[in-house]
Amino acid sequence: MNARHLAAGAALVAAIVTGVAVSAGDAAVPYPAGYRAWQHVKSMVIEPGHALYAAFGGIHHLYANEKAMEGYASGHFQDGAVIVFDLLETVSADHAVTEGKRKVVGVMHRDAKKYAETGGWGFEGFAGDSTTERAVGAKAASACFSCHAPQKDHEYVFSRYRP
Repeated sequence: MNARHLAAGAALVAAIVTGVAVSAGDAAVPYPAGYRAWQHVKSMVIEPGHALYAAFGGIHHLYANEKAMEGYASGHFQDGAVIVFDLLETVSADHAVTEGKRKVVGVMHRDAKKYAETGGWGFEGFAGDSTTERAVGAKAASACFSCHAPQKDHEYVFSRYRP
């Protein structure tokens, strides 16, 4: 990870911690109601020592709606595709790592026209268990897209689906 990725992650963490709220204008990414019933794409743990631990340390579960699953299969994400990463604290006890409190629900929402400035994706992070407390808002380009930009050949998506 380079300094730009670290700065973007730090900006997202600062927004989450301070509870920055933004207006819910036309470009606001909606909360992905019911996302935990969507297709589970993968899980991962970011541990201490990783370059993005301060911003994204914990357990990540990625979910995709039906249109996003079509995108994983075809390599092209159409408008309406939504990818969610559910980031939770880790709790370690008795040689097991389990989920703790939710830190953020990160959302990528595909709409090529509405989010043209950020590769056709709208980005948002909802703080903790809130469905309304936005942590990214107008900072999507610096807090999210700058990290995703190197994934242009994969339509700005880091994750890959493994059937």
